[in-house]
Amino acid sequence: MLDLVPVRTDQTTSDAVAATVSLAQVADRVGYTRYWVAEHHNMPAVAATSPPVLIAILGAHTSTIRLGSGGVMLPNHAPLAVAEQFALLEAATPGRIDLGIGRAPGSDPVTSMALRGAAGRDDTDIENFPQYLDDVVALMGADGVRVAIPRQEYILKATPAAASEPRMWLLGSSMYSAHLAAAKGLPYVFAHHFSGHGTAEALEVYRSEFRPSDLSPEPVTFLTVNASVADTEEEAAALMLPNLHMMAKLRTGQPLTALDLVEDAEAISLAPQAQAIVESSLARAVVGTPESAAAQIRSLAEQFGVDEVMINPVASDRRGTDPRAAPGREHTVELLAKELL
Repeated sequence: MLDLVPVRTDQTTSDAVAATVSLAQVADRVGYTRYWVAEHHNMPAVAATSPPVLIAILGAHTSTIRLGSGGVMLPNHAPLAVAEQFALLEAATPGRIDLGIGRAPGSDPVTSMALRGAAGRDDTDIENFPQYLDDVVALMGADGVRVAIPRQEYILKATPAAASEPRMWLLGSSMYSAHLAAAKGLPYVFAHHFSGHGTAEALEVYRSEFRPSDLSPEPVTFLTVNASVADTEEEAAALMLPNLHMMAKLRTGQPLTALDLVEDAEAISLAPQAQAIVESSLARAVVGTPESAAAQIRSLAEQFGVDEVMINPVASDRRGTDPRAAPGREHTVELLAKELL
């Protein structure tokens, strides 16, 4: 599962985080493999700004499910800070931590500049991204990194004694990420839920160019997909409508707001451009009853030959819902589990 920690119009950030904790506990209980949280900034509809903080919260409220980032946007952070955070998470919950890393900023240019701070980090951070990946891997390792300084060699590492290391993944939605994941021998995750274009081509490039490494002896792939599942096709489509509207706002440059409740989304009349985006997003999403949704997921896995499918349960809720709960998302997760797990 992927979770952006959506914030509905009837929720505070505290409510949204409480709903995510409950959702993660459901996923843990019914047998999902992993639960990843995203990194986005300055977006009223998204509370997932700090994956390591959220992972720590979820680690305290779950027992077996793997927890990870989908992903940490590495250009926003110093490699040592990322390595320290995830090494500490692995020490606290051994064998349960995934470190998914992405290259995008996860926000607008102004917010990205603020994240990078007074040090003045700039576009060279994008150019240095492959080296940053290597740095994170080495810093989390037991041997650390040897830094040459005058008259001595200094050992730098994330923890004094790493007993185990997080599993590292590279996230992407372009050919660049496919080439890089293959060259580094990293497991690869394609953001099909966001892009939807070039999925097959990127996965084929990754598999054909893959170089075995200590991180992965063979290609490992999965893709992400938005999902809304309910007892009827009509209800599943209705619950997904607020998310579709949010994506249309994002892609047309409109001001972003908190996620609508279903009744409010249904009352909105969209401009033709926004409606076209809604229909395109809907076409690559998993929407329907448990049986039809499970069939769609199996078909995706077969079509793209991936090892896993990661669902992003995007169902919103109706007026009168407990603000500290997300029954639409929980129902999606539970109904799919009955068919697939």
